[in-house]
Amino acid sequence: MGNRISKVYTRTGDNGTTGISGDIRLPKNDPLIQAIGEIDELNSDIGMIVAFSDDVDINGQLQGIQHDLFNLGGMLSYPQFDGFAAARVDALEALIDEYNEELSPLKEFILPGGTQAAAVAQKTRAVCRRVERCLVSLNQYYEQNEMGFDSVNEAQLVGANKYVNRLSDLLFTIGRLLNKRASSDEIMWSSHRTT
Repeated sequence: MGNRISKVYTRTGDNGTTGISGDIRLPKNDPLIQAIGEIDELNSDIGMIVAFSDDVDINGQLQGIQHDLFNLGGMLSYPQFDGFAAARVDALEALIDEYNEELSPLKEFILPGGTQAAAVAQKTRAVCRRVERCLVSLNQYYEQNEMGFDSVNEAQLVGANKYVNRLSDLLFTIGRLLNKRASSDEIMWSSHRTT
């Protein structure tokens, strides 16, 4: 395979637009480009969890998810790309169930924190929720404007939403599990605490 990226800068985006498949140029604040950017941020944050975590099992799972997210971005930007499999939702659910077996049931809300890796996991969960909101907005935008590209259709966005929704649940679970495996207590929320 030849080089895919020969130069880091192209100068083609200096006018505030960016290109997607089909020689289409869109403003960098277009809802589609916004969604792709949010997915990129989520992927980067997952990389931060891995950087802070020493848990080989969790890190391996997260790196697989990074590939999923890269494929999801590809689905949004490249009509011919079919690497994103919405069926991966089942794999996320199985992983949540497996990890939950190690955790005690929650009786209270918990605050993000604990180990560095766990805190980053909870921060990443919040970013994941933002990605989900962004995908919902993207779908509504296309419905209202009766437009879209071949790569963006309702079925694909529904699959993407399911995946991201389940991923946020997994990230929450991973945050808890990273604390448990590191013997770090969870911080319980209290509505009456003043200090």
